[in-house]
Amino acid sequence: MAYVIGAACVDVTDRSCTEECPVDCIYTGERKLYIQPEECIDCGACERVCPVDAISWDRDLESAAEVHLTDAHRFFYEPLPGQPGPLGEPGGSAGLGPVGVDSDLVATLPRTS
Repeated sequence: MAYVIGAACVDVTDRSCTEECPVDCIYTGERKLYIQPEECIDCGACERVCPVDAISWDRDLESAAEVHLTDAHRFFYEPLPGQPGPLGEPGGSAGLGPVGVDSDLVATLPRTS
């Protein structure tokens, strides 16, 4: 199980969660943050500090938000636009830095800012 970042994060990307994550498993796209599901240790530190309540435990997702669970998997395990291959399990976002692109789901959403 893992935590999932939902639609409320799109175009907000406050990054408070990245500062609290003890395993550095929250990665930065262009418009949204993504939790690497295999690196997440389910501690909940990120959920508690999210100012827009965008983070949920995957078992607690409402049916409309389940698309973000699938989307997080795609972000890491399918090639993103302009990337040579899937990100996979990079072992920490600090070493990778901002990815700079989003999954197709997020990239096609209308901009809010």
